[in-house]
Amino acid sequence: MNEFQSMLNDFFHLNCEDKKSLIEEKIWSEYGVHGYIMIMDMSDFSLVTQRYGIVYYLAMIEKMRTVVAPVIKAHSGHLVKFVADNVFASFDQAQQVLDAALEINETLAALNKSTPKHWDICISTGIDYGRFLRTKDGDIYGDAVNCASKFGEDIAQKGEIIMSKRAFLNLEHRADYDAEFVRFKISGISLEAYSINHKHLG
Repeated sequence: MNEFQSMLNDFFHLNCEDKKSLIEEKIWSEYGVHGYIMIMDMSDFSLVTQRYGIVYYLAMIEKMRTVVAPVIKAHSGHLVKFVADNVFASFDQAQQVLDAALEINETLAALNKSTPKHWDICISTGIDYGRFLRTKDGDIYGDAVNCASKFGEDIAQKGEIIMSKRAFLNLEHRADYDAEFVRFKISGISLEAYSINHKHLG
């Protein structure tokens, strides 16, 4: 059990609220960071798998990963992990994360033109900003992670980037993008964001 897990275990078993608060403060002090979270999800998993089989889809995932990883690095991002057909990454600046998301979409769009339609790789993207926990092994937890996941996996359509309002407003050149303001309600929580289609650059 590492230090992070040990503190969580202590937090769970303590009955004293003051001591729990101290542990929580220590966790945020040691592992808390501010930044931008980008989570991507490949579209049509069930449809493609049923039609062509899991090996076919795994090959598409592998190709997607070879495209995504270098772009994230090129924009000074940190590739947190790949989970099946999902991508988790973090960035320090708003412009970095949006530029990476746009370039990934453009690169995949160009790739799709050179391959048969049944090999098309399409992704949906969620981006949020906030304070989150980054553990020593690099994993991430927090509200910004949850919101980016909701945007990328549940709300965004193919080729669409859903960027939270708090992330979008940190862009210096917001007018350069054809972004549509949108509102969502998820599990009783209202969320404000901007929808950016990779084809609609200002």
